[in-house]
Amino acid sequence: MLVQLHDVGRQIAGRWLFRQASLVVRAGDRIGLVGPNGAGKSTLLRVVAGDEALDTGNVSASRGTRVGMLRQEIDPRLTHSVREEAASALQHLDTLEQSIRELEAAMAEAGARGGQIPASLAERYDHTTAAFELAGGFGREARVARVLAGLGFEEEARERPLASFSGGWLMRVELAKLFLGQPDVLLLDEPTNHLDLPAIRWFEETIESFPGGLIVVSHDRTFLRKHVTRVAELDGQGHFTVYEADYERFLAQRDERQRQLLARKANQDREIAQMERFVERFRAKSTKARQAQSRIRALERIDRVEVAPRPKRAIKLSIPEPPRSGERVIALSAIHKSFGAKQIYGGIDFELRRGDRVALAGPNGAGKSTLLRMGAGALAPDSGEYTLGHNVRVAFFAQHQLEALDGKRSVLEELAANATTADIPRLRGHLGAFLFSGNDADKKISALSGGEKTRIALAKLLLRPANLLVLDEPTNHLDIESCEVLEQALQAYGGTLLFVSHDRSFINALATRIVEVKHGSLREFVGNYDDYLYRLEQLERRGEYDEGASVTAARTSEVKGSASKAERQRDRERRKARDRTTRRLERIEQEIQRQEQEFESFDWRLGSPEVYSDPDRVSEIQAEQARLRQAIDTLYDDWERLSDELSALDDVH
Repeated sequence: MLVQLHDVGRQIAGRWLFRQASLVVRAGDRIGLVGPNGAGKSTLLRVVAGDEALDTGNVSASRGTRVGMLRQEIDPRLTHSVREEAASALQHLDTLEQSIRELEAAMAEAGARGGQIPASLAERYDHTTAAFELAGGFGREARVARVLAGLGFEEEARERPLASFSGGWLMRVELAKLFLGQPDVLLLDEPTNHLDLPAIRWFEETIESFPGGLIVVSHDRTFLRKHVTRVAELDGQGHFTVYEADYERFLAQRDERQRQLLARKANQDREIAQMERFVERFRAKSTKARQAQSRIRALERIDRVEVAPRPKRAIKLSIPEPPRSGERVIALSAIHKSFGAKQIYGGIDFELRRGDRVALAGPNGAGKSTLLRMGAGALAPDSGEYTLGHNVRVAFFAQHQLEALDGKRSVLEELAANATTADIPRLRGHLGAFLFSGNDADKKISALSGGEKTRIALAKLLLRPANLLVLDEPTNHLDIESCEVLEQALQAYGGTLLFVSHDRSFINALATRIVEVKHGSLREFVGNYDDYLYRLEQLERRGEYDEGASVTAARTSEVKGSASKAERQRDRERRKARDRTTRRLERIEQEIQRQEQEFESFDWRLGSPEVYSDPDRVSEIQAEQARLRQAIDTLYDDWERLSDELSALDDVH
């Protein structure tokens, strides 16, 4: 036993976050602490770390047990380097090294006087040196470098001052200190939130080899499924339940436990109702009074089955059905983009087709968010061409939108700020779909949690139909249930999707293509995130993985590696047919756009006093409009037919 919680309880403002919570943490434990936002998970971690007082119960630890917790608050003004801050976790080695130097000096002084070195001095030196070596003192610089590299810090970045990094990178420094300090118990609160996908892989490998106990709060379902061996649940109503099961079995056991409790309660409620009816009917009759009194005493002795109230319903998200876009949704050609002296892209090409669901992968700082913003039209390239397809309506969710919410507004006022007059009648219903019902709509933005702010930002984003959703880390701050509901809504979404996420379950559920962004180049892989990892392993095993390969090169490599000559010939023919159809579609889209603009120009002319006062001129313009409308309808019929042909060509592939 490393740490034990015995009947601990904590309440805030008269509400119990948890009470009578008991848990034993042993070496090798991987405990997932789960529950809805606001249930008290972070508070319980702080209680175990000794950072927060208890109202009831106690926490004890075995002698010598060291508990390390991932801190969420870091001073952003620090001027010393990342390497120095990370190495501060090894200060005990500095103390040992100083002791060794002092002992060496004492032994040298004794030798200089011509006397023998005292046995006690030699023994202390041997003991201190052994302790220094056992603690990894001789390899500490390499350890620091290895941990920082695993967390994504390149060699140059390790010497930069902490003040030059964002909060997410500072959290990585704290994580580095935690691993370097080698505590016996790790307490981690959303540890993967600020990690990119390569860093998450390193983090998981490190966790697998960690010999101590771990308690983790995370909405990363992939992490929970892979690593958690026990689950402790806070239900948001003050109840704490421990399941001796991995995450998947926990979900099944929780559902079964709830079903059994409901069945027991229903049976008990029927029995109680029967006894109460008997008492009510016969307590005043002398012949039945004794039996009625017996039932009254029995009712008082009954141990009532308690079922925790059902947690607050999750988002019932329904994304508005988008209008149909053109086949080519966006196209970026020969794009260059730099920030100051740092070049991000030096001539990339990128394209989205209708119905694509593309996830961008790669290390932080590689340019994923830059590509995302350029794709959404929110950031202009330095040079190159950006083309938005026919009838494309873009909705862009970015992390800064949470900070852009006006804290002085209510939830309803914040949504109304982006609404048109036609939207006003449905605002409250729209908010209800995102869990802001009744008085919740009147809450101030400043009083909302991170998850609630994410929900209102999504509600604003999806107020009107869009056929291209561009999403930057949309699951940040959402609890697991809300992540799953958002997934389901996006799976049913009929438009095109481009997104960045560190949530691997989210990527696996949605992506049909992964575009890896690394070293200013793009590389494409068909399938979801698991398919991407499998393909990387194959390429690396064969020594064919070129980090600088372009998307086109990657596609060609995959075709050459997996297709026969006949298959490649069929694929070339299919691509030619697809290109011909695509060009015809684009010409039709341009013609539709031209004729619709002409149609709209007639509306303006009809509004002119010189025209509407002349009946003959009005009739002439209306006839021309009717002709144009018929021509536009015919073009749309051709557009639909060619779009179906294009879809059929893709299905054959």
